[in-house]
Amino acid sequence: MKPKLRAPFFEIGTKNYVYGDQLLEYAVAADEAAKKYDIDVLFTTPVLELRRVAEHTERLIILAAYMDTLRPGRGMADILPEGLKAAGAHGVVVNHCEKPMSLPAVKATIDRARELDFLVFACADSIAETKAIAQLGPDIINPEPSELIGTANASDISFVSQSIRAVKDIDPGIYVEQAAGITGGRQVYDFIMAGSDGAGAASGIMKAAGPIAMIDEMVAAVRRAADDLKR
Repeated sequence: MKPKLRAPFFEIGTKNYVYGDQLLEYAVAADEAAKKYDIDVLFTTPVLELRRVAEHTERLIILAAYMDTLRPGRGMADILPEGLKAAGAHGVVVNHCEKPMSLPAVKATIDRARELDFLVFACADSIAETKAIAQLGPDIINPEPSELIGTANASDISFVSQSIRAVKDIDPGIYVEQAAGITGGRQVYDFIMAGSDGAGAASGIMKAAGPIAMIDEMVAAVRRAADDLKR
């Protein structure tokens, strides 16, 4: 059953910065932060690490970084959606700029994910692409200019506002996350207070001097924003 995601939420991407025991250490730290602050944390996990992360965490919403659309049977080296679900995935990322997809491929992957009741986290490079993908009905859209990904430069507030409006005008039920260039808790807080349903980071955590401390800082910032939004 697809998890019921609560906003505001936080998303962590590991990409290929870490693997093995170190990746599991970060996953466990993220799980502890999710419990400590009562915030839903999405953890985007390399396929090879997915089952172990699922077996050693309780609260994480685990996303596969990619999947193919084939069905059980023939197919060599493809990533089988049913295999991801059996390994413990709750959803899938589509169209990240480091694994770009055509719009028809995005639609086919979303349709396939729906068969398995997967949460769909879609990335978009521009406002135009954000609008196009919103028409396909993913659960979350992460609009992030590709030139900012992996840098210390976050999206400006005008882009944040435009991207949120672009999605909500099409489907108010789609969550919008901001993630590109986030390197600290203050940015997480500011983006959520500006209207984002969630925030996320990959390099901002993985390249931090203390990644585990940064995970705690960013999830704590989501908690502060959630509390302040209620006032």
